[in-house]
Amino acid sequence: MTGDILLLPSITDADPRHRGHVVVSGSHGGLYPGYLAAKAGLKAIILNDAGGGLGGAGVAGIHALDQAGMAAAAVSHLSARIGDADDMLARGVISTVNTAAAVLGVTPGMTCAQAAERLTQAIIPTTALPPIDEARRVIARDDGPDVVIADSASLIGHGDAGRIIITGSHGGLVGGDPARALKTNAAVAVFNDAGGGIDNAGLTRLPALDARAIPAVTVAHMSARIGDAASAWETGVISHTNAAAAALGAGPGDRLRDWIGKAFPARP
Repeated sequence: MTGDILLLPSITDADPRHRGHVVVSGSHGGLYPGYLAAKAGLKAIILNDAGGGLGGAGVAGIHALDQAGMAAAAVSHLSARIGDADDMLARGVISTVNTAAAVLGVTPGMTCAQAAERLTQAIIPTTALPPIDEARRVIARDDGPDVVIADSASLIGHGDAGRIIITGSHGGLVGGDPARALKTNAAVAVFNDAGGGIDNAGLTRLPALDARAIPAVTVAHMSARIGDAASAWETGVISHTNAAAAALGAGPGDRLRDWIGKAFPARP
């Protein structure tokens, strides 16, 4: 490895220190992480494909970065744990590349470590991606907890305590750290299962939130676009629950919106 290659558990951790570097990040390869990679001024990025999922959302950011001239690739969620950049570098296998990365010789089937070395030859992009619209909004409810629709769990704050939080984020622990499962104590927390992936990494926030008595579920990656919380709210189907959510009646196969309506019914 060269000094140009840096590891980040989440692309939301990117800051000015990472500008001009190749980054291997545990985040999914959707549009919002792609936007953050471009905003951070990275040289190139490797993310996790999150199983592709509905509409190929798990790698949409990889291809969108071609618009910014940034070389980007994703490793297969079946080869390395989502949320774990160290594991991605150690055993990740590339599944998706954009045109800019392909020009540098990065190909599907290559190891993540090999691809990262190739990407050190990339030219730092000078074009930004358009900002992501409505990455977070709140649906006010007169007779129950408000619903927060946030494309990334990084957009959740302490002021969201007691709210129903629908995120577009994957359900894996960031860097394996239970403290990063969610920033506040929510009434309910929702994530995308990212296809489950190797070691069921896409589900590891659920037991961590159970330990905090926070009901949490994942929606199936083929039922809602990862990185798009509105998609989870509109079409998401529950794939996994923790014990606290199951106690509220959540079960695999339930439509997310129907379950929330039953668990937090409007007063007559």
